[in-house]
Amino acid sequence: MTLAAAGQQPYACRADRADTRLHTGLLLDERGAVTTEMVIIMPVLLTLVLLLAQATLWWHAVHLAQATSAHALAVTRVQDGTAAGGQDEAQRVLAQLGRGPLRGAHVTVTRTADRAEVQVTGTATSVVPFLHLPVRTHASGPVERFRSGVEAAP
Repeated sequence: MTLAAAGQQPYACRADRADTRLHTGLLLDERGAVTTEMVIIMPVLLTLVLLLAQATLWWHAVHLAQATSAHALAVTRVQDGTAAGGQDEAQRVLAQLGRGPLRGAHVTVTRTADRAEVQVTGTATSVVPFLHLPVRTHASGPVERFRSGVEAAP
């Protein structure tokens, strides 16, 4: 017995599949839609990951600069401290901590009769092309002076 004699169409199962696709929202002309979506989504996702890595490196570079300025200020503001001593301490701390995330570090140490100041500037290592984030820290404090008990009493 043939399909035509049995009252069935020869391609009935294909028609049923096409109807099912129409009802579920999967059309034949949507082939490659997932690929197109991934071509759009993946660069955005990878850019977000790189921006997160860049922010982390910038934060670490700021932390290194803050530690350097704090140590240099501690050496500069003591009673017999000098600006050159603070500069040497800053270079020692930068060498000890590593300059990886902090590029082009420049340290400025000044000391007057009453105040000591340290400024550390540089840029964070770049992960995202053409994005160079600046790093600036500043630490200042009074110069330590010891007074005899006679001078300290009001």
